[in-house]
Amino acid sequence: MDLKNNQEILQNLKDADCSNEFIEEFFKMKESGSSKQLIQLLYKHKACLLDGLHESQKKVDCLDYLIFKLNQVLPPK
Repeated sequence: MDLKNNQEILQNLKDADCSNEFIEEFFKMKESGSSKQLIQLLYKHKACLLDGLHESQKKVDCLDYLIFKLNQVLPPK
């Protein structure tokens, strides 16, 4: 990725489900030349996405457990 290509960066941020507010903040920071803050901002969004992923995994695990228990008591088809 060319970090000077704002269109490419914008598409990447949209693909990562970043909000418009996040994207605006990102480009303001990018223009000020604060790469450390940019990286921290991206890590913060990554952490939020991972939290959502972990919550979804817990829900899938609950359904898997219920399916497992039902398969133990239901006769096979």
